[in-house]
Amino acid sequence: MLGELVRRVSGRDLATFSRDEVFAPLGMTETGFLPPDSRRGRAAPTEFADGHWLQGEVHDPRARALGGVSGHAGVFSTAADLSLFAQALLGHGSSFLSPRMRDAYLAPNDIPRGVRALGWDVRSAYSTNRGTALSPRAFGHGGYTGTSLWIDPEKDLFVVVLSNRVHPNGHGEINPLAGAIADLAASAVGIDERRTAPSCETRTSVRTGLEVLIREKFTRLAGAHVGLITNAAGRTRDGARDVDLFASADNVKLEAIFAPEHGLETDQDAVIKEGRDAKTGLPVYSLYGDHFTPTDAELAGIDTLVFNLPDVGARFFTYASTMHRALAAAAKRGIRFVVLDRPNPIDGIHVEGPVLSGTHSFVNHAALPVRHGMTIGELALLLNADDHLGVNLEVVRMAGWSRESRWSDTGLPWLPPSPNLRDADEALLYPGVALLEASNVSVGRGTDKPFEVLGAPWIDRAKLAESLTRASLPGVRFESTTFTPTSSRFHGEACNGVKLTITDPNTMAPVTVGIAIAVALHQLYPSKWDSKKLTPLLEAPDALNVIERGGSVAQVLATWSASLSRFATEREKYFLYPRCVATKNVE
Repeated sequence: MLGELVRRVSGRDLATFSRDEVFAPLGMTETGFLPPDSRRGRAAPTEFADGHWLQGEVHDPRARALGGVSGHAGVFSTAADLSLFAQALLGHGSSFLSPRMRDAYLAPNDIPRGVRALGWDVRSAYSTNRGTALSPRAFGHGGYTGTSLWIDPEKDLFVVVLSNRVHPNGHGEINPLAGAIADLAASAVGIDERRTAPSCETRTSVRTGLEVLIREKFTRLAGAHVGLITNAAGRTRDGARDVDLFASADNVKLEAIFAPEHGLETDQDAVIKEGRDAKTGLPVYSLYGDHFTPTDAELAGIDTLVFNLPDVGARFFTYASTMHRALAAAAKRGIRFVVLDRPNPIDGIHVEGPVLSGTHSFVNHAALPVRHGMTIGELALLLNADDHLGVNLEVVRMAGWSRESRWSDTGLPWLPPSPNLRDADEALLYPGVALLEASNVSVGRGTDKPFEVLGAPWIDRAKLAESLTRASLPGVRFESTTFTPTSSRFHGEACNGVKLTITDPNTMAPVTVGIAIAVALHQLYPSKWDSKKLTPLLEAPDALNVIERGGSVAQVLATWSASLSRFATEREKYFLYPRCVATKNVE
């Protein structure tokens, strides 16, 4: 169908059009449909068909029925010509595409069985000829007769395999060998420690995407005019501020700074105003004020947006939503988008909660569960593909991070991403306890233990603590307590409730804890607790119905188990990091 569209739009048949517009401009003199007699003898014979051995004739019977020229088969080429084609798509030399069209052409799109681009495989059920060592940005295609071409912009690498698996009887197998060749080629350009599984005993040497970029001396951003989306948590291990590092880089021009919720210094719980950075004098544009998306005026003169904000692993923490909107703005304007990846502080394995299926908002911005188990860079890949944005997206991967790593495993200092997430324990409690803060309880904002305490003036603290203790939830202890918030809900009022202490972060499931609190509150205070206010963050009507009918925690969790399981599998298409490898014998 695409071949016929080309003919109708251009007035030329597909063979002529591709020769004139693609092959000839790239100097591909031995590539095209219907090779002449002078080249047919050099073509590999495939199978016996129509009374003779096919040589220099398309193998696909449908393409043969169409005269050897069709949109899905029939092109003959050589390794030398294909190298010219691959180099063009890597950005070397001439190209047959504008930069904007190239980005759209190669952008990943989510499909039921993987990820594809327009005409290209990226990662799907058909990617066995890809191997395992190419980067997530690699794209390629395999041919039925035993050919494959994979192109990896991140490694500046292409791999051409031209074999003849169908001769003589059509039963040959090449994909595993082609994948092994791709792995050898990838390893030949150097071992990428960012993709090497770290030892489980030495994970404290994690380097963030920012630190990897610094080690590379900003080479991948050479010549870029940058808009930096960041805040005070966007620092190196030794405390150097990313704004200053970008401003002083010789080969990068920092044009503007963009601040999310909580502001550039992560110290505000209000609308963020625009201003200027005191040290560099650069404009600081707010993405949490009059607008939540960079405007045309703010992006003037910027060709690259760099995102360097941490995430805390929860769907409703707004930095990922800010990234989502910035990705859409970059797609609209053809701006490159680079994510400097950072650890998910509550690990990259566990998923919990309902997958958003209702109306999206700034808080609930994508079809994610409450706890998604992905890094901010992996989320960017997912959002770009799910929304078919077509962004020229690059993730600067961390070095040394593995999926099961918690914050204490990284060796990195905790830099609060917001005023009320002061340590890693509060970040782990946040996806569960924060679910309840839209209701008429305090979650500890305005105290020195936000998300570690929960209560209200009308709660009997002993009864709530006893009820939650009877639930026997792993990894957490509940104790009765009284606290008085100095701000936020119930400020100046004594609140009775519970203090949550994490006893084992590996088994504590925060969303389950949040649901257990909701179930207990409804059972103890059906007329006082406003259960309807769970909706803004939980966004799960079936689960709310179970709670309001007096159901158990297990019955609530069962309402989303199927969709959560599907998400847990689907997200693996965007994983950038492996699990760690144990190096010590365990008795």
